[in-house]
Amino acid sequence: MKILVIGGSGFIGANLVKELLQAGYEVRIFDKNPCEAFNDLITIGDVRDQAALNDALRDIDVVYNLAAEHRDDVTPVSLYRDVNVQGAKDIVQAAETNNVKKIIFTSTVAVYGLNKLDTDEDSPLEPFNEYSRSKLEAEVVLKQWAEAGEGKTLVIVRPVVIFGEGNKGNVYNLISQIASNKFVMVGDGSNKKSMGYVGNIVRFLIKALSFEEGKYTFNYADKPDLSVNELVRIVRTELGMNGKRLVRLPYMIGMTGGYTFDILSLMTGKKYPISSIRIKKFCANTMVSTRALKAIDFSQPFTLKEGLKRMIASIYPTFR
Repeated sequence: MKILVIGGSGFIGANLVKELLQAGYEVRIFDKNPCEAFNDLITIGDVRDQAALNDALRDIDVVYNLAAEHRDDVTPVSLYRDVNVQGAKDIVQAAETNNVKKIIFTSTVAVYGLNKLDTDEDSPLEPFNEYSRSKLEAEVVLKQWAEAGEGKTLVIVRPVVIFGEGNKGNVYNLISQIASNKFVMVGDGSNKKSMGYVGNIVRFLIKALSFEEGKYTFNYADKPDLSVNELVRIVRTELGMNGKRLVRLPYMIGMTGGYTFDILSLMTGKKYPISSIRIKKFCANTMVSTRALKAIDFSQPFTLKEGLKRMIASIYPTFR
């Protein structure tokens, strides 16, 4: 089986490529960024380049589409649609050109909106920002492709926040802020976060290769969910910091600070690690149901605590 991982230089993509190769698959990468670990497998290209995609999908059996503009502060905001939506259109066109019948796509649980509790795959879709709206539009593009002919398989995976070794996203920022004693708990910390460890979601993405013809949609999260208090406690314990004072701020004071940094960003043109949207997301409940995942009897190789411990050890191997 010949597999193309679009976005294979990214965090999840590079981990996926590693596991696919170990499983014996023939793998190629298409990405706008180089990947030092798999330099001999990569074609540098942009999902907005139709000709390049047509070439990349030649003789391919399965495409993973992991390419996306996903940061909170992407400018101009039109990039979300240019890359996430138009990119999906270009990929399905290349799939048609090359008779590729299976696409596995990573979307996002952000399509359900903020402060949602136990949303499953049939819950109302209420995207709240340009990123989540663009991901939902990309899902529509891919579903139209899957419905426009026989023999096609589409697997849409809506991940929660994914963390792990080598990642520099939200969980990394939280760990580093706690380690440097700069972390401030905004809100009471009782809100829960569905999360996923990269070693687990990669195993699920590989399992999706075995799915038969049809359309599938899965939320991806590792259960049970952790509250922010539990998450912070695990990190502080691993870093040997439970004896140190934890500063807490009420939600409204934290949001006031976030809006202040929003104004500063507009005035200076600089991007700051604090913003109103990041504080709002930090304090929100983001919990999803994994009903569809349970139905196929998928078992996560690692617990969330094990994943966090592995990530912390990779960042601070001699911290204690």
